[in-house]
Amino acid sequence: MSVRPFRRSRALRPLAALGVVLALAACTGPSGLDDLGREAEPTPDETFTESSSPPPAVTCEDATESYDPAGSSADLASLPGVQEIRDRGSIVAGVSADTHLLGGRNPFTGDLEGFDIDVVRDLSTAIFGTPDRVTYRVITSGDRVPVLESGEVDVVVRAFTMTCARWEQIAFSASYFEAGQKLLVADTSEVTRLEDLDGERVCAPAGTTTLDRVAEYDVEVVPVATHSACLALFQQGQVDAITGDDTILAGFAAQDPHAKVVGDPISSEPYGVGVSAGDVDLARFVNAVLAERVADGRWQASYDQWLAPALGTDISPPVPDYGRLS
Repeated sequence: MSVRPFRRSRALRPLAALGVVLALAACTGPSGLDDLGREAEPTPDETFTESSSPPPAVTCEDATESYDPAGSSADLASLPGVQEIRDRGSIVAGVSADTHLLGGRNPFTGDLEGFDIDVVRDLSTAIFGTPDRVTYRVITSGDRVPVLESGEVDVVVRAFTMTCARWEQIAFSASYFEAGQKLLVADTSEVTRLEDLDGERVCAPAGTTTLDRVAEYDVEVVPVATHSACLALFQQGQVDAITGDDTILAGFAAQDPHAKVVGDPISSEPYGVGVSAGDVDLARFVNAVLAERVADGRWQASYDQWLAPALGTDISPPVPDYGRLS
């Protein structure tokens, strides 16, 4: 596993939290500190050239619509968008390094692991025959669209909610998981919904649909760079709650025995794999891999390992919608 920036030519409580960050910083390669917004400098030979022809115009009535793979991953492996990745020798993936259960560093090995990381490893397996041909690019939530627009990564697999607004900038696979926005509060709190937090301080990461939705409520919104930064403020008593996808909050609750996830979901958050705008070849290939993960049980095995203990066993993979033509 390698961890480095890449530009492709084609277009628990306070002290405990600090200890975790310092421990991650000691690991080889990017750590949770990188996910707080620090960017690595590109090497001189890393360049990006705009595509000579713009991507096709995108229409969007349903953000979960993606492209029909019309074949297996083996059938689509020779498509130019996939062949370019194979020729390079690794797939470059934008991921989180501090989202426990989805994409985080194992504190003992330093390896990235979680539900989203399993998706990336399966993409590598489909292209190279091994799950380890991945160059991980640790990014923040706010980086997800920019790194695809600049061509720094091939895919973004980072709790990435599909929206029509984002389809105007990038493209997505079909949905591979449907989350919902809830609240994380102290285990002694009587809060059960956002309306109970009138005037209170609620944290959410910048550049997310979560932040957009919480702004509709009568709370003091505290935007920060990452979910882990929200957790640090929560554990220091500087915010009263964190709002976000239930998948992410479940990871926090698993790490902090003094926190709990509450409330009915106030939104549907379909996660898709992000690809560059107009990269239909790669989107179709990813959709084939995602469908194969469901069919052969890998989706269920990954869910059972990472998310079922916190979210329950009655969740099924989304049914893919292949209705997108452009």
